[in-house]
Amino acid sequence: MATMSRPTRRSRRLPVPTVRSAVRAFGSSVLVSCGLLVRGRLRQPVRQVGRQLRFADGSCSRVYRETVHYGPPTWQPVLLVVQFQLRLIGRSRLLHALFRAESIANTPLFAGFPGFRSKLWATDQRTGVYRGVYEWDGARPAVDYATTLTALLRLGSVPGSVKFHVEPGVRRDDFLRDPGLVGSAPPAGPDRWWRLASGMVA
Repeated sequence: MATMSRPTRRSRRLPVPTVRSAVRAFGSSVLVSCGLLVRGRLRQPVRQVGRQLRFADGSCSRVYRETVHYGPPTWQPVLLVVQFQLRLIGRSRLLHALFRAESIANTPLFAGFPGFRSKLWATDQRTGVYRGVYEWDGARPAVDYATTLTALLRLGSVPGSVKFHVEPGVRRDDFLRDPGLVGSAPPAGPDRWWRLASGMVA
């Protein structure tokens, strides 16, 4: 498992995507996503929308969208959690509502990455923090995607707010039902932001 936020000895060993490689990766994702959309394999179910995720750091995020890649089996399930806080829109309810509506256009930028299976889009309306809770197939593809994404997010996010955590061997829905699968959250520590304090609630 791996958590990445501010530069650490461990995070410095990850390759930092160049602008060219990031553009190439996102461009490839858009092309693949278009094919998935045409074949009806990329969908947005609503069964999870509106539910709350209670995290071990005391925050609570509401799910406002779900994206699922239907079809391929998942051989090596991986839980991926990403967090960021946008810098320019502050606490404005209107601007956050516009961002949540507009962000659907970002779907092709991630849904075509190798190994993508599902994503819950969640926001803490009290703090303005956004989280993505993903299921991926394969730890290396998950880290490659998260490294590329967070390099882009840091350009428009509050410094220090961009983080990701990869937990191999854990399915997203199992994690939501039973947060204890990844161990209990310690009373304090840097990894409490991605750990759930309880399962998903209505």
